[in-house]
Amino acid sequence: MKSLNISPEDLYSRAGLARAITWVESKREDHQQQARNLLADVMIRTGKARRIGITGVPGVGKSTFIDNFGSHLTSLGHKVAVLAVDPTSRRSGGSILGDKTRMDKLSVDPSAFIRPSPAGETLGGVARKTRETLLLCEAAGYDIILVETVGVGQSETVVADMVDVFLVLMLPNAGDELQGIKKGVLEVADIIAVNKSDIDEKAALRAARHYKNALHIMTPADPSWLPPVATISGETGSGLKALWKTIENHKIVTERSGSHDKKRSEQQLRWMNSLINDGLMHAFKQHPVVNAEMSSIIQKVADGEMPASLASDTLLKTFLQ
Repeated sequence: MKSLNISPEDLYSRAGLARAITWVESKREDHQQQARNLLADVMIRTGKARRIGITGVPGVGKSTFIDNFGSHLTSLGHKVAVLAVDPTSRRSGGSILGDKTRMDKLSVDPSAFIRPSPAGETLGGVARKTRETLLLCEAAGYDIILVETVGVGQSETVVADMVDVFLVLMLPNAGDELQGIKKGVLEVADIIAVNKSDIDEKAALRAARHYKNALHIMTPADPSWLPPVATISGETGSGLKALWKTIENHKIVTERSGSHDKKRSEQQLRWMNSLINDGLMHAFKQHPVVNAEMSSIIQKVADGEMPASLASDTLLKTFLQ
């Protein structure tokens, strides 16, 4: 891949932003260094966007919801970027690529930018690239960033740790709604929205009551904010205006309580610590002496000839020397 010089001003063009994100996603060290330098230059332009995380069970209609919700936001004069965290793309083929083609409105909206996550990455790798892409989109003038979690498992909590408000979409007519919700997802949810209420309004309202009852017995992620439960239709657009008002109210409440700034600061520090851990692990695995001893020690641990504690101590001492 040919190196390209990109200035902070180039990010204001879609082509320049796309090239910068390619640097972020590249595995080449020189490209990664260029991306870090660019991020350092534009950090002063970041931090002002509304960061919204979105997750939902399979079939909940995330693509349609994001298409119509994002279009509603652009109609209000906002610039919207849609990013994805998809750690399962190696197995599933990366459904966000299909989602992009199904977002008929946003895909042709000049005020919107859609970027799928890199295919075949580990969760940590995708999260790192998504965080840096988010900052580039903010520097490019996008004032609302929608971060969609496509995969399952830890991706929900990872996305929740890079956004200001975390929205969980639910189905109205699932037989065992509460059993299908992971406790960890509810613990990080700021808003729950029962989607597809146009199909069965009574079922949607009934499901909303269930979720409200479940939330009452849990400790909210933010002491200043009790997560509300809304009923919406991503297909018809019903409830989307009210949902946006709820998100705006969340910003007002959390900024007034100070939890918004506190959350942003804690996210930055956790990200820094995560990058340090990643860097140390990379350096550890690249250490020539550690690399030479690793195979034999791994085999001894696997065969039960050496305890894991002694093996780790041995390798760490070698690394530190």
